[in-house]
Amino acid sequence: MTRTAIETVVFPVAGLGTRFLPATKASPKEMLPVVDKPLIQYAVEEAIAAGARTLVFVTGRTKRALEDHFDMAYELETELAERGKQDLLDKVRDVLPEGIHCVYVRQREALGLGHAVLCAQPLVGDKPFGVILADDLIDAGDRPVLKQLAERYAATGRSVLSVESVDPSRTRQYGVVEPEKRDGPFQPIRGIVEKPAPEDAPSNLAVVGRYILTPRIFKLLETTAPDSRGEIQLTDAIAALIDEQGVDCLEFEGRHYDCGSKLGYLQATVDYALNHHELGADFAGFLRERVRSL
Repeated sequence: MTRTAIETVVFPVAGLGTRFLPATKASPKEMLPVVDKPLIQYAVEEAIAAGARTLVFVTGRTKRALEDHFDMAYELETELAERGKQDLLDKVRDVLPEGIHCVYVRQREALGLGHAVLCAQPLVGDKPFGVILADDLIDAGDRPVLKQLAERYAATGRSVLSVESVDPSRTRQYGVVEPEKRDGPFQPIRGIVEKPAPEDAPSNLAVVGRYILTPRIFKLLETTAPDSRGEIQLTDAIAALIDEQGVDCLEFEGRHYDCGSKLGYLQATVDYALNHHELGADFAGFLRERVRSL
């Protein structure tokens, strides 16, 4: 049987980005640039590579810049066209390819990732969908992680999450899965726990910002009790989904940058600059000279 394609991807982007203040006082953290593209554009490009045609942004009150970024910039495009700057005009127009539909919904209160996903339900409907957290930038070369997850769903019809090995001391920062075994990149999981202490963690496999979920997750989120901070955790609903339908994980190959932290963001900026087709060589030379001067 042919599975339904993953045509819709949800981007929870309502967070305030307080770790980057004052840079994020008036600009969304998802608009922070890594070289010459904002974080949200890398996420959108990954979704499109996985086959998405509808992009659902769960936003907050200060996120208007995200809508503007993916809208037509008539004045800018006219100016570039009149000046004959076709290369720049092409870059602006390629931000959102033809045939891709952006829709926006507000998360009025900061009630957790699970609540943000639930806010997207009216726009997703009764079909499987992807979720990308733009803070988690993943360089997986020509095999984007969400595309791998979508291919797994097409083969099994089961929800699937991306995971990576972390130092056991860091399990308090993540949702952590318990795999049935670890003899390949994809594995069924027995359970998932939100931010366990190292001594309580079922493994060192941490969930990293990419999900393919069946629509059953919405009903489970509706009945998920808030945690001690009043937030609805996506992890708790996934734990229930494991019992009902089964869930897999992918231990992906690639480099993950936690761009929700200043250090991770700087690491991403350096690596992406070194690999940039226009400035990589010059930037590498600058770094060599800079290191010699320390």
